[in-house]
Amino acid sequence: MSVAQPHPPVAAYAGIVTRGVAFVLDLLILNGALFGGALVVGLILEAFGTFKVDLDLGGALLAGAVWIIAFAAYFTTWWSLTGQTPGMRALGVKVLTTTGDRLRPRRGLLRVVAMAVAAFPFFAGYLLILVNDRRRGLHDLIARTVVVYVERERPVPHRGVGAPA
Repeated sequence: MSVAQPHPPVAAYAGIVTRGVAFVLDLLILNGALFGGALVVGLILEAFGTFKVDLDLGGALLAGAVWIIAFAAYFTTWWSLTGQTPGMRALGVKVLTTTGDRLRPRRGLLRVVAMAVAAFPFFAGYLLILVNDRRRGLHDLIARTVVVYVERERPVPHRGVGAPA
């Protein structure tokens, strides 16, 4: 008599609203950090002389380039280290490869670039999340990723010497 093997649980794929809210939270964190950094740099420059904000084309292009690099670094780093950004963690979702592995930095960077591609025209690449059975947008298809709900991981309490068992 054979005992039936239990089937592995089917992953619950995250939808467009959950993913969108997580993304907005991450943008708030990223922009807050960049604003705070710019404020500190401005205060340091003001301490050594007169700091004047002059928004010209070169300054705008530099600010845009810094933001793009920070955006790519933020998402690529979090995805490759933990599989989830702080916004994703707050909403209990994680990005994985289609085989269930954590993203390597190269695939994370590909996913960031694919996010920009999916945004043109009019975020049409993201609308695929609404009709795809695994809720994958164009950026997920390009990078071969899925976004799934995960249990919130709780830290295991450390039992030091002399601690009750």
